Amino acid sequence: METGKLIKELRLKKGMTQEELTDKTEVSARTIQRIENGEVDPRAYTLQMIARALEVDYSLFTEHKPDEEQEIQQANARTWLRLLHFSGIIPLIFPTVLIWHQKKDKVKGISVHYRDVISFQLMVWVGILAGLWIYWRAHVPIPLIMVFLVNAVISIVNTVRVVSGEPYRHVSFFRSGKKGEKAG
Repeated sequence: METGKLIKELRLKKGMTQEELTDKTEVSARTIQRIENGEVDPRAYTLQMIARALEVDYSLFTEHKPDEEQEIQQANARTWLRLLHFSGIIPLIFPTVLIWHQKKDKVKGISVHYRDVISFQLMVWVGILAGLWIYWRAHVPIPLIMVFLVNAVISIVNTVRVVSGEPYRHVSFFRSGKKGEKAG
């Protein structure tokens, strides 16, 4: 919950008006109004005075503030996980290995995603080899084309699911024991 909304909710539970909160703090009525409407983020000192006036612990307001650096790291991690899953669209294992090697110590959970993408790519290679064998024996390219289309669809769907923070579909012969990890 946003800080302003939380302050308004606590103020209303106490049966206080904005003017009464102003009287108990050194904060103007206009500032309290702007804080509650989410127009401004209150400073730490202002939050301390409001917490004291509302008779709540100051940490109640600080616990709800997201850490900007942590949000940036999570967005960065989702970007790398997205790229890792999207690398599965091309049945070349090298780009996937390269991405994992560069980010294995920096992105939480990337090893699980890496194993799933690699095992999926190995499964695609089995399909490619089977499709080539069918093409060589019967001169029918349909199975080979289907392998590439299914690979592309699954890779794109998994990439979109990882971007949106949903569990992705784990498709492989080699199960890692997990159905799909949430990103970030």
